[in-house]
Amino acid sequence: MTAGNNGADTPENDDPFAYLYRAEGGEGGAPGSPGAGGAARQPGVPRTSYNQVRAVGQRQYGQQAQQPVTYGQPNASYAAPETLPGGDRTRAVPAPGHGAEPEPRRRNGLLIGAVAVVAVVCIGIGVAMLTNNGDDSKNANAGKSGPTAGDTVKPSDQPHSKPKPGELPKEDAGSLRLDGGATTAKDVQGAHSASGSYVTGLNQVGAKVQWTVDLPDAGDYRLYVRYSIPGQDANATLTVNGKPNNQPLGLKNFIHSPEGDWKKGWQSTWAPVTLNKGTNTVEIACAQGNQCNAILDQLWLKGVK
Repeated sequence: MTAGNNGADTPENDDPFAYLYRAEGGEGGAPGSPGAGGAARQPGVPRTSYNQVRAVGQRQYGQQAQQPVTYGQPNASYAAPETLPGGDRTRAVPAPGHGAEPEPRRRNGLLIGAVAVVAVVCIGIGVAMLTNNGDDSKNANAGKSGPTAGDTVKPSDQPHSKPKPGELPKEDAGSLRLDGGATTAKDVQGAHSASGSYVTGLNQVGAKVQWTVDLPDAGDYRLYVRYSIPGQDANATLTVNGKPNNQPLGLKNFIHSPEGDWKKGWQSTWAPVTLNKGTNTVEIACAQGNQCNAILDQLWLKGVK
């Protein structure tokens, strides 16, 4: 007997695997066979199975049978997401990228970065403007180390250089107090003053130069004056602490410079003065009877040995 053959009387076309479909409790045939409570099997008719054969994985237990779907026709069981509880909350949110709006944090970061760049640029421009203004002020003030022609020197504007220890004072005439029409100029070259200026306008009565000088010791000194004349002798009145000297200050042509040549008329002279310890006032003025056609460059003191 071969597998699936239940007897000699089984036809050749009988199902050789019918034994796989036997009913529970049956031994020989399918339900309906004798002894199984079913109908008798007829000769020549293949034995059939009462269990529906399906492909592996096709049958699903405990679920309803799947309805056939006809493509191109609406499915009656389909419901739009908007009709479900929650509405649009089930809609997917597009991920950031091409075609999607940037996230709020990213927008805020870009805005803050742009504001920071603008602030840095503004600060740099402000610093550059302040620096340029400072340089312009320095350039504008360059070369203005003393009064120029036509300036009127006020006592508060007078610079006074302090001598080093052991040295006596020395001043540019143009930095002293000027009165009575005396003023400064730079037309004649050769002045030794820091600015190249000198005092002019002394050739009129009442014009004067006043020097306030401080000394550590009282005593006799020599007052030196550097001046220029146009080749002709001149003189002026010298007053010390309100008292005129017995002799005028001689501004003679000691070097015999040519007449009319102010540039070659630069020379110096001196006069004896007695000064007090502390503050002293020295004045060179054009008074009645003086010949004051001269220009003054510098004044300084030397001790008498």
